[in-house]
Parts: sequence; C-alpha cells; structure tokens
Amino acid sequence: MTPPDSVVMTSIDDVLKWGRSNSLWPLTFGLACCAIEMMATGAADYDLERFGCGVFRSTPRQADLMIVAGTVTLKMASRIRTLYEQMPEPKWVISMGSCSNKGGPYWAQGYHVLKGVDRVVPVDVYVPGCPPRPETLLEAVINLQKKIKVQQASLGALGLLRRRA
Repeated sequence: MTPPDSVVMTSIDDVLKWGRSNSLWPLTFGLACCAIEMMATGAADYDLERFGCGVFRSTPRQADLMIVAGTVTLKMASRIRTLYEQMPEPKWVISMGSCSNKGGPYWAQGYHVLKGVDRVVPVDVYVPGCPPRPETLLEAVINLQKKIKVQQASLGALGLLRRRA
C-alpha cells in the first residue's frame, strides 16, 4: 500500500499488460469430461475469480480466452476454428487435458479424433492430465498471466499514432 502523498510512475504498456492479465474472460467451451473439472475450477472451492478469470462468457465476441477442455473430434475442429476467429484480439488458448493436447487414448484407434487442438488454433498453455485437476487449470491460468505480462502490449490505433510520431 502506498502512502497517500506518493506518486506511482508507470507506462501505458505496463497498465495494459496488468489489465489484460488480470481480467481474462474465458469462453464457455467444454467438450468432454475435462469440462467438469473446468466447472469445478470456477466453483467456490477453487474460485477462479481470485485470478480475474471467473466471468465465463457464452459468446466468442466477449471472450479473450478459449479453454478447450476435452476430446476434439474432426467434425468439431472447424467449429473451434470459427469460434477462435470470432474472438477479439488479443486472444489466448489453453488446451486442457490429454485429449485436447494430443488426442488422448482415442487417437490410436479412433479415426474421428483430432491429434491435438494445436492443429486448428495456436495454443498458449497446455494442461496435462486425464482429466486434469482444477489445481492444474489454476496453474495454467497463472502461467498465462505471466506470459501476458511479458508480451509486447498492442495499443491499437493509439500505438500506430505513437509509432508515426
């Protein structure tokens, strides 16, 4: 806590990074058993809201984080890509569980399972496990927040004006 007569100096980029990392809005997108663990992470015992990530959105236009939780079939892959493209920039993806990471136990014999969601959308953080515990999803959110804080902040039109000057 800073004293009332002190001044805090920072840059606009640092403020944007802080705001983006602490206000992630995930897309409600559960495909299989991993979705139950994702819902448990948002419940009172684990409380995803502590990390600024608890407002699950039902439309991609209001979300900036896609958590792909569960088995991705080939039929669903195009829909995941469409939802990802509808999300506003900047956007991030967490792949949750062995099935979304690399096809899980189904890819060897199943012709219908995608061999990893990273073949359709770029993945920022992978969560291992079958199904992964809520604690591992919390760790993934924390890792994503760290990744966002070190990324180059984009200021949109303000950034373009600043670069031209």
